[in-house]
Amino acid sequence: MNKNTLKSKEAFLYGILGIPIAFLGFPLYIYLPTFYVEHIGLTIGFVGFILLIARILDMIADPFIGRFCDIYSTKFKIIFISSFFLIAGLFFLIKPFYNSYIWLFVFSIITYISYSFVLIPYLSLNSILSNNEKDNTRLAFSREIFIIIGVLISLLIPYIFLVSKDSKKSLEILLYFILAIFPIISIIFYTKLKSLEIKNKNIVHNNFLESLKNFFISYPNQKRLFFAFLFNNLANALPATLFLFFVKYILVLEDKTGLFLIIYFLSAIVTFPIWIKISNKLSKKTTWILSIIIAISAFIFVPFLNEGDFIYFTLICFFTGMCLGADMALPSSIQADVANFTKQKEDLTGVLFGFWAMITKLSLALAVAISFITLEFTNFENENINQYSIFAIIFLYSILPIIFKIFSIISLLKYQLTK
Repeated sequence: MNKNTLKSKEAFLYGILGIPIAFLGFPLYIYLPTFYVEHIGLTIGFVGFILLIARILDMIADPFIGRFCDIYSTKFKIIFISSFFLIAGLFFLIKPFYNSYIWLFVFSIITYISYSFVLIPYLSLNSILSNNEKDNTRLAFSREIFIIIGVLISLLIPYIFLVSKDSKKSLEILLYFILAIFPIISIIFYTKLKSLEIKNKNIVHNNFLESLKNFFISYPNQKRLFFAFLFNNLANALPATLFLFFVKYILVLEDKTGLFLIIYFLSAIVTFPIWIKISNKLSKKTTWILSIIIAISAFIFVPFLNEGDFIYFTLICFFTGMCLGADMALPSSIQADVANFTKQKEDLTGVLFGFWAMITKLSLALAVAISFITLEFTNFENENINQYSIFAIIFLYSILPIIFKIFSIISLLKYQLTK
């Protein structure tokens, strides 16, 4: 690893890969299911089931993918090669030759697994490229700010080209952007930064399960970090899942949906430098707890909002968006610190970030399951929503996330890096 201080240019070049990563995540989760139902003609139940199975298999594979990345080749090479498999998988997923469930399943698996082979080593490089805890934070914030920029661009493109209501055209235009920018960014990323990673061939890797067992025995407090991350991610995933429902049925401001999202993500981008300065003065853990408390303080007012409360909800979007940057960057920066610390015994960088990716996917899956199963029990109807469904949306969107964030704070208060 390069022992010199990490340069701003290197942190910037590391971060830019976040743009296509955000592009790839957004269309897969938002437009793909609707596309296969409305334009390919597959039934919604089977599409949902196939995508669920593909995501579960992908989630289970994450720690093993991380282990592969720790042992074989360099992470830059893995990212570079996997990115082309990912582009191919995405292309055939959006441009199917056969309208069948098998095609959807096969290319969903290829796309999701390839995506993990890009994402997990990319997250792991946060630990490998850094020389200290401050470098970990700089790299994490660089990555997350570009991911948010990528999300914003991918949100706006279908609206700019006036195709947002057509899942097929939205997917196609996002695909063309990915085909244009992903290879270019991947080549720049690989050629400019690959020299900074030196593969340590002297590291001994034990049996996979034995390594994990030894890790949790040696560092029992890490369970608290994983639980804190899970609870906080779940608290963020629930409002994300129900955002459109809340704006449409509670606020009745569906035409302002795009504006709310732009304010939310822009406030995250603007406040990134503030969180970096705070984390340099305080500990990362304390700064993360502070951001969670601010988010809770803003979300406390959500259950009291009524139809047409545009100004109040705009302020809530701004303050919770402020906390998004800390929520995204600080946990992964702490995880990078953990990975660096544990290298004294065994390199588990990829495995740890594989678990990190798995927890993120698990929280998204749980949020969807909790939300839609609960709404099903309230006899939710899209055209004629009842009072029970309204209460459920308010509870799931605001009250339950606050509870989960409190659990996250409790876990963090008890967390320490070592025994």
